[in-house]
Amino acid sequence: MRHIAFERLHNFRDLGGYRTRDGRTVRWRRLYRSDSLAKLRGDDWRRFLDLGVRTVIDLRYPWEIARRGRVPESDGLVYHNLSIEHQPYDQAELGPDIDTARFLADRYAEIALDGVEELRLALKVIAAGDSAPLVMHCAAGKDRTGLLAALVLSLLGVDEGSIVEDFALTELATDRLVADWRAGHPDRTLKWPGYGRAPGEVMRLWLAEPAVGHGSVADYAATRLGVDDELITALREQYLS
Repeated sequence: MRHIAFERLHNFRDLGGYRTRDGRTVRWRRLYRSDSLAKLRGDDWRRFLDLGVRTVIDLRYPWEIARRGRVPESDGLVYHNLSIEHQPYDQAELGPDIDTARFLADRYAEIALDGVEELRLALKVIAAGDSAPLVMHCAAGKDRTGLLAALVLSLLGVDEGSIVEDFALTELATDRLVADWRAGHPDRTLKWPGYGRAPGEVMRLWLAEPAVGHGSVADYAATRLGVDDELITALREQYLS
C-alpha cells in the first residue's frame, strides 16, 4: 500500500512501485515522504519504528522545528535538517484570487534557485548506501517535500505522468491538513482556498520549467546541483529493482 495509516500523520506514503523509462521499478519500503514527523507519538511512533527507518531529512526552517518539534530521537536514526526554502510566506494569508497552480509553481522555482546547497546535500544523503529506509518531510508533506520527491523520482528515471500523479495524491489529505491548521489557529481565518491543495498542474508547470534557463530536470540537476553520473548510479542502485 502506498499510503501508510497513522492517526496524526495525514500524508505519509511510500514512493515505491513507480516504473522507470528503462523498465525498472522503484523499490518498496525504501523511500518515503511525509508531513511533519514531529507529530509522532504513542501508537504512531511504534508504527513508525516498525518501518525500520534509518534516515530522516527534515526540510523545514529551523524556526519551525523550534516551534513545533522534530522527529523523536531513537538509536540508529540519523536526522538531517536541510531547509531548502529561503523565502518564507504564509499560505493561509493569500487572497482568494491567487491561482493555486501558478503561485505554487513559482515558489518551487524560487526554491530550486535559492535552495541549491541544501538540495545538493539532500540528494547526497538519499544516495548514500547506508541511508535507506529514508523519510523526507516538511510541514504538510506537500510543497518542499513534493519538490524533492519529484527531483529524486525524475533522476531515478520515472516518467513525468507518474511524478505528477504522485504529487497530486496529497489532495487526499487536504481536508485533514486544513482541519489541523484550523485547530492550531483558532483565532485566525483561512483566507486562501488553495491551502493544502496539490493539483497536478502545479507539478506539470514546475517540471516544464524546473529552474529558469534549464531545459529539463536532468539539465537543472547537472548544471545547478552538480549531480553527476556517479550520484545517479548510486541512487538507482539504492532504490531501483
